[in-house]
Amino acid sequence: MRFTLFRRPFSSCDLKQSACEPPGLGGVRDTGRSVDLRKVVISVLFKPNRSSVGLGRVVFTMRAVSANLFALLFLCALASVFYVWSTLENRLERHKRGFSAPGAGSFHQGLPADLSAKTFRALLTVPAAQRPHLGDRLEARNLTDQTASAGNRDYHVNGDNKRSAVREGPVKLVSPVEDGIFWSEWLEDLLPVGFSEEYALSWRERARTYRIVKLEPGCGRISNQLATFADGTKACVRYGINADQVQGETLTYYLASLLGITNLPPLVLSQVNSDSEQWAAVRTRIGGLLWSDRAVVSLTEWVSNLTGVVTPAPLRQESSGLHPVLGELQNKTTTELLELMQWSDLIIFDYLTANFDRLVSNLFSLQWDSRVMERDTNNLLKTPRGDLVFIDNEAGLVHGFRVLNMWEKYHSTVLSSVCVFRKRTMQRVAELHRRRDARKRLRELYRESEPLSQELGFLSDEHAGVLQDRIDRIYKHILHCKAKYSQL
Repeated sequence: MRFTLFRRPFSSCDLKQSACEPPGLGGVRDTGRSVDLRKVVISVLFKPNRSSVGLGRVVFTMRAVSANLFALLFLCALASVFYVWSTLENRLERHKRGFSAPGAGSFHQGLPADLSAKTFRALLTVPAAQRPHLGDRLEARNLTDQTASAGNRDYHVNGDNKRSAVREGPVKLVSPVEDGIFWSEWLEDLLPVGFSEEYALSWRERARTYRIVKLEPGCGRISNQLATFADGTKACVRYGINADQVQGETLTYYLASLLGITNLPPLVLSQVNSDSEQWAAVRTRIGGLLWSDRAVVSLTEWVSNLTGVVTPAPLRQESSGLHPVLGELQNKTTTELLELMQWSDLIIFDYLTANFDRLVSNLFSLQWDSRVMERDTNNLLKTPRGDLVFIDNEAGLVHGFRVLNMWEKYHSTVLSSVCVFRKRTMQRVAELHRRRDARKRLRELYRESEPLSQELGFLSDEHAGVLQDRIDRIYKHILHCKAKYSQL
């Protein structure tokens, strides 16, 4: 049947229709028989022809595109907020560390302000704006020529004034390397102990009983807090997103003790309890942070009067690496050699713990940021004397081992770039390799030193095996370097 729409005024009913058409509306003429007007309207509205279908598809596609664009803009907005917030946190922490104790001037006055942020944070942060670049020698001179204030208690070393004077002098005529691949003994003697075993033990005993009178931001993530003790000293309280991070930070610290590496600030565990004498004064703040009661957190000594550290030239992507080549090492100052010696320890240590949030993350970031090595290295700071401080080690061991497949090629690349080592550190690595008891010795030290070790737990059997395997790999790398350079 065929229908035609038309307009005309209605004064009477069509004789062929069984009912009159409503006045004021267009009529529907049935050329053969009567029809229900409602069915016609429905057919017109809901059964469009091909052109209508095509138009509908266009409209639907435009709506889908608009929805996708809106979702993309929303995600970009969230990412921007996260990035800005992370940058502000990092700058706040760096700003606070830049000030010395009351009455002591800031050692880095006169240096350009650091305009950069950390370039990598667990695959989420986009590299920050470029910072003004200072040459390595110029920056090292600005840092090491400054002298720490008298009576400064912020950094504790076992060196005396005679050692300090010698390390600022020119390189000796004798070789900086001995036995082919080890730093010379005279350089070892110039490098004072960062945080001695005696000092660390004393600090841990005090920190377990000190009353915390204030908690504030200043130690990285929002969940971490900068704690002020009743005597005015401070510590970073690390409340991990999960137990892996606090456990990794703690076990990494005790592994460093086992290896004789003294660049890590002392650490102690504490159990959050708003009813205890230690935490009672910050009960309200704890409630606002939504920390779980009885949660185990780590307290790490806060060290002020520090500055960032740029990766030294031999360890950058355009260089061949740090090797015991006399022609390269004898051109460096004593201060530069002492820093390189600490970097060799850092690279061995980060390989053992699979810590990706330091030099390895910079190597990863080279994919999109060719100048990342020219800016400060994540989680690495330096005293006015030039001694390195390894901070924020929560990515080590437990979490680092969980994501090892993602980062292993970068760890191996960094390790292969170094073939000169501290003899004392390598002797301990060789002993752990020979005795194959890394798990036993680490667990014994951890449990003897930390009353809350049972609460926090220890490495799984799988991860303990990974640690021993990495010790064995480092030992093999040492043998490789010795075979390559022992005849030089």
